[in-house]
Amino acid sequence: MLISERHKLILDLLKEKENVKLQELVDLTSTSESTLRRDLDQLEKQNYLKRVHGGASLLQRKRSELSVSEKTTKNLAEKESIAKYAAQLVLDGECIYLDAGTTTFQMIQFLKQKDLVVVTNGTDHLNALLEKDITTYLIGGFVKKVTKATIGRAAYESIKNYRFDKCFIGTNAIHYELGLTTPDPDEAQIKERAISLARESYILADHTKFGEVSFSKFAELDQVKVITNENDTIELDRYQRITEMLKV
Repeated sequence: MLISERHKLILDLLKEKENVKLQELVDLTSTSESTLRRDLDQLEKQNYLKRVHGGASLLQRKRSELSVSEKTTKNLAEKESIAKYAAQLVLDGECIYLDAGTTTFQMIQFLKQKDLVVVTNGTDHLNALLEKDITTYLIGGFVKKVTKATIGRAAYESIKNYRFDKCFIGTNAIHYELGLTTPDPDEAQIKERAISLARESYILADHTKFGEVSFSKFAELDQVKVITNENDTIELDRYQRITEMLKV
């Protein structure tokens, strides 16, 4: 069988199932595992799929996203461990930016620093911050219903007035070649601007975000440090070479 024919069979099966095991591809193509691993490596480099433990998943440019309530219950233990680690990086007296999102929200319960100032575009963050008597600034703008984030031109102009010691940003997708992406260009613009205004920038992302691609890019991997959880289903080594991985 020609390489192009194998690649077509692999991609057709991925489009049908989204996730396939290596053994399924062996049975489908009557080809050795070593040959198929080379095929998958090549297709991954061409950004058609992502390698996962024991197989591959279809790489899609995702434009849809879950609501805050739907995201809150997903991978909660991982988000809490990531958030706790991130909160320990904050020092007394710092001004930090907390991006809207469920993982950044989890950070608030672990913030115990003195004289802390928080700037955020997450309307869901407000009650938790104020209950801890943390000095809080909300950037103005249009409130997006799905993510409860303030976005748009007014938010972009508002955030320009601040400078941050550290910013903590959520993301929908991390790809070792295509960078950090999110579905909404307006949200991407605010994330990009926050990173540019911070002395240090951290991405909070559980292992499910790796190898994924969304619609709007907001940063290259070498601009940030990624805080994530250990997981044996993804290959984190390639990301380690690009950015500092703070695995928890």
